[in-house]
Amino acid sequence: MEYILQPWPWYVSGPLIALVMFLLLYFGRTFGMSSNLRTLCAIGGAGKKVEFFKFDWKSQRWNLVVVLGAILGGFIAHFLLSNTTNIDLSQNTIQDLEALGFENAGKSLLPPELFSWDAVFTIKGFLILIIGGFLVGFGTRYAGGCTSGHAITGLSSLQLPSLIAVVGFFIGGLIMIHFIYPILF
Repeated sequence: MEYILQPWPWYVSGPLIALVMFLLLYFGRTFGMSSNLRTLCAIGGAGKKVEFFKFDWKSQRWNLVVVLGAILGGFIAHFLLSNTTNIDLSQNTIQDLEALGFENAGKSLLPPELFSWDAVFTIKGFLILIIGGFLVGFGTRYAGGCTSGHAITGLSSLQLPSLIAVVGFFIGGLIMIHFIYPILF
């Protein structure tokens, strides 16, 4: 009997996310990866140099479970739960991606032209990582949280600033993929 790996259906994953959000809100906690990374920086001593990292990180130790879960979950998802099925892309999308230099469009979720060590260890790949990392860090600080924090915690607690931030994330993503990305590749 062959086991075919499928994503969890919405009626399982959606209520699980809602349950986690309810528990976090009930216990007065928020969810977001940027707060977890802030805790790691504070533990590492960044508060000695930057005021933003001066806070009682011991009260935020629970955040480290989220970081560990993301790392462990990514490992399990990649090595134990992934299958190598082709992605059902339209022919127009495949042609557009091939015009941008992607040789096997639709054959992998993570194209090697972007997600391989060969791509990272080029000047272009290195600059994209450095500049992209700076922009993500700046944007996260400027927006008062990351995409997961605003989209999951902020929207579930009906915060207007989170709605504005999420709309901004989507607009930024559309600008990136339609205007900036074709220039880069």
